[in-house]
Amino acid sequence: MAKASFIKVMLVNEENPETGTKYLIKKSTKGTKTSKKLKFRKYDPVLRKHCVFIEKKLPNPKAK
Repeated sequence: MAKASFIKVMLVNEENPETGTKYLIKKSTKGTKTSKKLKFRKYDPVLRKHCVFIEKKLPNPKAK
């Protein structure tokens, strides 16, 4: 079976994670950006402004 070339990661607000705004994206498992955490400037509707969102791993649904 082939190894997956993408993983799902969650972006949370860096400055104010309590807002609860999250973005789910696919991150490549190959290439130069795999070792660095992703940072995007996205819109937070709770704060009604653009903020920096950083990568956070999704919780494992199988773990208890």
